[in-house]
Amino acid sequence: MLAYRLDAVGARPRLMQIDRPRPAAGEVLVRVAACGLNFADTLVIKGSYQEAPPLPATLGMELAGTVEALGPGVTAPPVGTRVAAHVGHGGLAEYACVPADRCLPIPDSMSLVDAAAFQIAYGTSHLALTRRARLQPGETLVVTGAAGGVGLTAVEIGALMGARVVAVARGAARLAAAAEAGASVCLDSDSADLRAEVKALGGADVLYDAVGGEAFSALFRAMRPEGRILAIGFASGTVPQIRANHLLVKNLSVMGFYWGGYLGFAPEAVHDSLAELVRWHGEGRIKPHVSHVMPLEQAEAALALLSERKSTGKVVVTTG
Repeated sequence: MLAYRLDAVGARPRLMQIDRPRPAAGEVLVRVAACGLNFADTLVIKGSYQEAPPLPATLGMELAGTVEALGPGVTAPPVGTRVAAHVGHGGLAEYACVPADRCLPIPDSMSLVDAAAFQIAYGTSHLALTRRARLQPGETLVVTGAAGGVGLTAVEIGALMGARVVAVARGAARLAAAAEAGASVCLDSDSADLRAEVKALGGADVLYDAVGGEAFSALFRAMRPEGRILAIGFASGTVPQIRANHLLVKNLSVMGFYWGGYLGFAPEAVHDSLAELVRWHGEGRIKPHVSHVMPLEQAEAALALLSERKSTGKVVVTTG
């Protein structure tokens, strides 16, 4: 089968032929139809992601496809079931072995492309805003990287939860995507005085930060008393340093959030969150924004769209 493989940290991944895997006990074999790309895939290549797969490895953290075979001891999901799965790595291939308990059956109303773009982005924003930040109707939510894969879902979910959403992104096209997703206010990170603009709006109750760097520093100073800050990621490449005494002045809370971690210590929270999100999708309340769909043979170019910030929402790679 074809797979997009990384041999060593910092090396250039390659599309190559490898043996089709066989499902072990507790696994199913999925014929992959689509793989959703994430900024974290670019970090894996650089060796800077918190959960690096043993190398060599096939890239691709989330996939959607059809169950082809069951491993020993597995009875469900049955062969032929359309599923999405968070796999950590292995999605950029024609076939992948997936733990059966990671498979999310998807309804006929959801396309396989949408399913591949669904879990990590929506799962991250939904759990972060509901479980961690406990966002309330009428609060002001500021989202950095608001046109990216997770950022756009934070805008969409925040608006559905009744918040006033302030989207921070770069350029008119990205801000337009955020406005379409439900942002009430859009600020260009290249030109706006973020601290002054958000303070003029009354300050932020919740900051959903996927960027770090200068944007975080500016918005940290625009938080309202008892504001909650969600550290989602650091796409700028700069991890903010926070002086604890500054937290005291406004009684601020800073919360780290890593969606994949919940699969280990609170899988029921992930299950319940995804179940609600699937319902929302079926009701037409949410719709994955996929700016590019590209074939597996163009995986390198697809990843470049993320690293060069030339996409909005999700980039999905298909296998056929």
